[in-house]
Amino acid sequence: MDAHISTSTVAGTARAPPSKSYTHRAILAAGYSDGATVYDPLDSADPRATMRAVEGFGGSVDHPDDGSLDITGFDGTPEVPDNVIDCANSGTTMRLVTAAAALADGATVLTGDDSLRSRPQGPLLEALNALGVSAESTRGNGQAPLVIEGPVSGGRVDIPGDISSQYISALLMAGAVTDEGIELNLTTDLKSAPYVDITLEVLEDFGVSAEPVDATGAGGIRSAGAEGFVVDGGQQYSPEDGTYHVPGDFSSMSYLLAAGAIAAGDGESVVVEGAQPSAQGDSAIVGVLEAMDADIEWDQDAGEITVAQSALTGTTVDVGDTPDLLPTIAVLGAVAEGDTVIENCEHVRYKETDRVSAMATELEKLGVSVTEEHDVLTVHGGESSLSAAAVDGYHDHRIIMSLSVAGLVAEGTTTVRGADHVDISFPSFFDVLDDLGGAVERSE
Repeated sequence: MDAHISTSTVAGTARAPPSKSYTHRAILAAGYSDGATVYDPLDSADPRATMRAVEGFGGSVDHPDDGSLDITGFDGTPEVPDNVIDCANSGTTMRLVTAAAALADGATVLTGDDSLRSRPQGPLLEALNALGVSAESTRGNGQAPLVIEGPVSGGRVDIPGDISSQYISALLMAGAVTDEGIELNLTTDLKSAPYVDITLEVLEDFGVSAEPVDATGAGGIRSAGAEGFVVDGGQQYSPEDGTYHVPGDFSSMSYLLAAGAIAAGDGESVVVEGAQPSAQGDSAIVGVLEAMDADIEWDQDAGEITVAQSALTGTTVDVGDTPDLLPTIAVLGAVAEGDTVIENCEHVRYKETDRVSAMATELEKLGVSVTEEHDVLTVHGGESSLSAAAVDGYHDHRIIMSLSVAGLVAEGTTTVRGADHVDISFPSFFDVLDDLGGAVERSE
């Protein structure tokens, strides 16, 4: 599907979908338990991959009419799957489930689509091998397909923290049900620390304790500056009352907030509901918009953020802890006065696609002046004038949504190719944009 977005203004109230990051972890945590009900989960392609994994390990996932998930878990001891587990395009599923597979007494095969089979899994495989598991890439390149043969009993292991925080999350979740527990020693600085905080929060909600080692807690991020993590073994996943509620997703909210900041009508605003505070690092989008002089207000008690069209100014943003915000910030920078410098972004190159290069390439097609360096992306807003063009979505939901927001203020009609991949995290994105007044058409 292609999306065609014409110059238009937006206004009104919208609700972002539930958090994908929390949904993944809650589904798998319920799988590790003997059973739990997950309320308000995100219903999209990536979480469905995690559901398939839970079922592959011997659990079951039922879908009541109220939209919740009734999950019967495998109670800390996954079965050897009858078939290959297909993680589709979900990197989170692949990494979290790789560690879960290490608990099974036998071999598990994990694979995914072309994009997922090009993403790095090597450090996690090396860590599992160091813990006594046979964890191999079938092509010997550290990428899926993977073959994992356990069971793992636990232990101490070194792992880098600057490639993917999901490696740490995966080992913490699995380590809680090993015999010995797992102690992680980080060999590099931790990137994306808020995502580990999400894992720690979900573990706590499921009655599991895991702790960072020698963390500074900078910026209120529990895992910031951590030199490692410890999770005791022999724990039981068991949420209070057998239930868990997924919060709203700030990564998805970022596109709606950006749309309001650059394309709200005169005297109008966009109100985003479901914005209760949580451990999500991407709530930093509010601070980024404030730094860019946006007219924005967050009522945390009500869980509502209101943003109006604003004369934005460029700023400098470190995305070491918030890699998923880079596409959104790049679009904001394209319409801001002056330069917007996005620093510490090398790890953003290892997502569904190289998002640094993708945003630089596609924004230039729209008439934006961009300087791309290995670890820095600079958007020269003062030298840019957005004009419609046909742009590529790279099969990447975050690239698609950010470019669609840019289309609201580009002169003419912007075509975003492969737009159906918003199903990964925000299936109703174009419906919501249309409801807010965005001029959106779709074609096969």
